[in-house]
Amino acid sequence: MSVADLVWILLLVSAIQPLLANRVLQAQRVKAIRALEKQRGSRVITLIHRRESLALFGIPFTRYIDIEDSEQILRAIRLTPPDMPIDLILHTPGGLVLAVEQIAMALARHPGKVTVFVPHYAMSGGTLIALAADEIVLDQNAVLGPVDPQLGEFPAASIIRATEKKRPEDLEDRTLILADVAEKALRQVEDFITRLVADRMGEERARQLAKALSEGRWTHDYPITAEEAKELGLPVSTDLPEAVHQLMSLYPQPPQRRPTVQYIPVPYRRAPGEPPTPPRGSR
Repeated sequence: MSVADLVWILLLVSAIQPLLANRVLQAQRVKAIRALEKQRGSRVITLIHRRESLALFGIPFTRYIDIEDSEQILRAIRLTPPDMPIDLILHTPGGLVLAVEQIAMALARHPGKVTVFVPHYAMSGGTLIALAADEIVLDQNAVLGPVDPQLGEFPAASIIRATEKKRPEDLEDRTLILADVAEKALRQVEDFITRLVADRMGEERARQLAKALSEGRWTHDYPITAEEAKELGLPVSTDLPEAVHQLMSLYPQPPQRRPTVQYIPVPYRRAPGEPPTPPRGSR
């Protein structure tokens, strides 16, 4: 075998290896999903957006909720019997409003119980989808986020507030148009949330929740913890099954040249007779 033949073989192996690894990972995901479905007697749907790598070239890109996601989730809901619970595992920074609202409406119309599991975060549109659930199960350190609409790089609420500080004659036509669109966007989101949760919370509480999440009270990346979500009236618990964490581990970020986080990936147990570590603040 010549050196040239060896080089071609190495190139072929390096090209095929990512495809084979992806096939194995997909099989592991299906196995984990089926195990969780059997455990809970439900249809399990995942909506997980990672910084994935493209097939052969290792080019990373960030995913958001789009129309393709809504089409797939709506199809999964149609394939689910009306009385069967749906468990949605959600990990996303948000996405397209149209797609998000389609998913939320479809989940709200499903007669069976809908549970949304959030192992890490479900921000913006992800939170809007979670509002359609009968129960939201967060990890103790997981967060939701505000759903205030964004127009380009600016929050709609901030555009309106900025225009209120100037006289109309001092504003450009473009700014006035943006303010008009911002008012419509805020009203539309608030009305949608109110309709989405009014049957479970009542009209008045639903309107209060919608206003708190959409009015621009916080920055768009503000983390809403489980405790804050409960104070807002959301049906939140922190009893996230370990099987959900195990499934999330099958959606890894692409490898980096230099790892930024590193640890020994096994659970630690204290040796028999070893004294407990004093609690924080008592040392």
